[in-house]
Amino acid sequence: MAAAARGNGLEVLTVPPAGAAAALESFRAGALDFRVLLDRASGSSPDFTALQALAVERGRDVIEPLDRFRWASDKATMHLEFLSAGIPTPHTVILPSFAAAPDHLPAAADLAPLGRPFVVKPANTTGGSIGVVVDAAGTDDIRAARRAFPADKFLLQERIVPETGPDGRRSWFRGFYVLGEVHLVWWDDRTHLYAELDHDEAAALGFGLLYPLVRAIARVSRLRFFSTEVARDIRGRLVVVDYVNEICDMRLRSGHPDGVPDATVGRIAARLAAYARRAAAAPEAF
Repeated sequence: MAAAARGNGLEVLTVPPAGAAAALESFRAGALDFRVLLDRASGSSPDFTALQALAVERGRDVIEPLDRFRWASDKATMHLEFLSAGIPTPHTVILPSFAAAPDHLPAAADLAPLGRPFVVKPANTTGGSIGVVVDAAGTDDIRAARRAFPADKFLLQERIVPETGPDGRRSWFRGFYVLGEVHLVWWDDRTHLYAELDHDEAAALGFGLLYPLVRAIARVSRLRFFSTEVARDIRGRLVVVDYVNEICDMRLRSGHPDGVPDATVGRIAARLAAYARRAAAAPEAF
């Protein structure tokens, strides 16, 4: 990101958790200012939250405001919004939180369309598949998952099995949306390894519809920078599997075997930097 910013005549200040309080005080005092805040940490500390709130109050461009993050990160909310927008999703049953309805369990008729095994996932607990059960077989698994995260709603979903191409590659993708651009990569749901996928390859393999699908998710989620997971299953359906990852994994593959391809990260960084350059040049800046 820093290299992309320098290429656009900009400076980047990275604020680690240990520096959040100092950055907040400097911003309050006027010793620090900025035009665009790319927020990847507001939920992690009160100082980051306060920094974002002050940035919004002062009219700075925040990607993304915390209330938008919270709304889009609720998988139950996004599921209903996707259904309304015609975005394809797995067959899903939404359950209230254990705290709100401890005895609530779905009827057998509601579970039947999910098949077995099915997936159990919390609506708001995110990161590293925390709380997700990918091989649930019945109500015992549902009950255990709800008790583990009693304040969270839960989604019960059919398990999506991706088609496999002649080369053995599974048709599972991660789409990155960044300020109007869509960048696709292969992503193996078992190994969690990425591989590059450019426009020409996507079109040649019949995956061109992924681009408008990711843009539709952007319109519904109202986020400007996020990733999503989409699979083409063994029935030939494109299905959005993991709706919105509001904090994108930006670890480089050159430093992490399961990281995002460096070229993809570079294109995303270039888009962010170009946007920030235009924002900084706008007459209303500061």
